[in-house]
Amino acid sequence: MSVIISQIRGELNESHENVIKRALKKTGISEGEVLKKDIYKTSLDARKQKDIHMVYSVFVQLKDKCKEKTFGEKNECRYIEDSLLDPVISNEKRDGRVVIAGFGPAGMFCGLVLAEYGYRPLIIERGESVDERIKSVKNYWSGNGLNTESNVQFGEGGAGTFSDGKLTTRINDPLCRYILEQFVSAGAPEEIMTKAKPHIGTDNLRSIVKNIRKRIVELGGEIRFSTCLENINIQNGQVISAKMGGTEEKTAALIAAVGHSARDTFEMLIRNGIFMESKPFSAGVRIEHKQWDVDESLYGEHAGNPLLPSGEYQLSYRRPDGRCVYTFCMCPGGTVVPSASSPETIVTNGMSEFARDGENANAALVVSVSKKDFGNGVLDGVRFAENLEKSAYIIGKGKAPAATAGSFLSGNPSLISDVSPTYCIGTEPSELRELFPGYITEMLEEGLYKFSKKMKCFGNKNAILTAPETRTSSPVRITRTENMHSLSCGNLYPCGEGAGYAGGIMSAAVDGVKTALQIMQTFAP
Repeated sequence: MSVIISQIRGELNESHENVIKRALKKTGISEGEVLKKDIYKTSLDARKQKDIHMVYSVFVQLKDKCKEKTFGEKNECRYIEDSLLDPVISNEKRDGRVVIAGFGPAGMFCGLVLAEYGYRPLIIERGESVDERIKSVKNYWSGNGLNTESNVQFGEGGAGTFSDGKLTTRINDPLCRYILEQFVSAGAPEEIMTKAKPHIGTDNLRSIVKNIRKRIVELGGEIRFSTCLENINIQNGQVISAKMGGTEEKTAALIAAVGHSARDTFEMLIRNGIFMESKPFSAGVRIEHKQWDVDESLYGEHAGNPLLPSGEYQLSYRRPDGRCVYTFCMCPGGTVVPSASSPETIVTNGMSEFARDGENANAALVVSVSKKDFGNGVLDGVRFAENLEKSAYIIGKGKAPAATAGSFLSGNPSLISDVSPTYCIGTEPSELRELFPGYITEMLEEGLYKFSKKMKCFGNKNAILTAPETRTSSPVRITRTENMHSLSCGNLYPCGEGAGYAGGIMSAAVDGVKTALQIMQTFAP
């Protein structure tokens, strides 16, 4: 039996050994009752600049004889489930292969679990392997042309490969620990097991996804890069085959883990009668500060203390009418990166390496949009985002439209600032009100004002706003049943962020594992 002891306050330089001793004392657990003990999570509490401290959770594995005992108060001590998988595997045989479309976090972990239990999945990915993908992305960032099939959105590891590699999630699922364990096994830093806000960094992710791929292949899986899901053949409510890369494969099951930018795949599924719905998402800009200004806003006179991590934030404001402006995907010490997947469009995203040691910090500053804004059609949200991306290319003259926060607020766009934009293809001073509908720019203005009350750096008029950020989440949902298959097709499994069922690396990976477990329960290897 294992328990988590929460809310253990600690000084910045306090030893973990001392923290664990205090946790055991707090809950009345004796050393003789303990098999294993360790720090479970650490987080920084910087809400009061004169009282910055650490908050710990401690993991304790207890001896069997302690199973009936109760330790501590409910709000400070809880039992946890083991992270090991315990699949129920069907005896029913089914012809065809398990085909997974997409090798982002959802498809990767679905494939890994299936491979571990003998299913030998075929995974197809429209983009390139990570080494070749990096070459294509760097070529684009150097101004030498976009590879529309292999870029920041498409390729081995999914969109998260070019990100901060955040492993935070709002879901509270024991599978999260399983995912972290697999990342560590594939080469991730062990500290991700204990950080409250773990991240891997884009530099580490690139080798990690390769190692997971190698493991899948060792277990009998097959991975084909530069291979797109072109069409599906449905008979009697089942996908009997799938066309890919000029070939056709008989399918026992098809997992659609295609990512939030697979717009042509969404169109193909609709043509084949697969039920889908539009869903809300968000659009806006990347806001870029000097990392020092973020640190000073959070830590005050303690900014620069080597015991403190690079400052990061998460801010939100919701108006009474329900419209929300918030920050998302904050990248300490990172860069704003060109992230288009179609020619003559502009898309921004944020990326940072594990060290987070760049001069600037950036985050998405985005506004919620829904059917009332873009229409009731299934793909109306997709078209809304596409139009912003195309308009940005025109307004920015092939560069990213940008302005300082102060010049955006005044309506006189300028990039004169002590913050140097990191968007490598180039920025163009632009009136962002020409790009976005009024309800978005109004909320961006309101957000800058509201957030400046919480963090001084948001009142800094030298911050750079670079547009547009449109790939916050999928604008569609491929609706599925409680058994995780499509409403329209009994062996089509929509999975992950692109299908509308996740929002980041961790939740997508967990959704992939759950999809694998459901498939195992349905038919045998």
